[in-house]
Amino acid sequence: MTIRRIAPPGSTYAEQRHYVVPARLADLRGPVAGLVTLDQQLDWSGDGRYDLDDSGDLQLFYQTVLNQASSVDELCRWLNESTLREIWPSLWLPSRLRALWLARFPELGAPPKTLAG
Repeated sequence: MTIRRIAPPGSTYAEQRHYVVPARLADLRGPVAGLVTLDQQLDWSGDGRYDLDDSGDLQLFYQTVLNQASSVDELCRWLNESTLREIWPSLWLPSRLRALWLARFPELGAPPKTLAG
């Protein structure tokens, strides 16, 4: 017997999309610099190479991993907590994905700390 999930009438793909969120930001211990190559299941472009020392590549890399990861293990392998905190405000993410992360980690949405003076 096969059970089919049927989306509620009027729902969109974005509302049905499955995203993963880790239990703790500290678990994100991925690379912080250099050239990396994402697995094909995360980046289907045929060239999943990213230079994490290039700000544009870094942003695209994080957007790709956050959007395409199907397990927390993938997030922990590729993302880094301090880098994520630094670039979070500049990432272009689906609103539902951003909301799921902010629900677990509201500190990501806090404005950056500045020096008083």
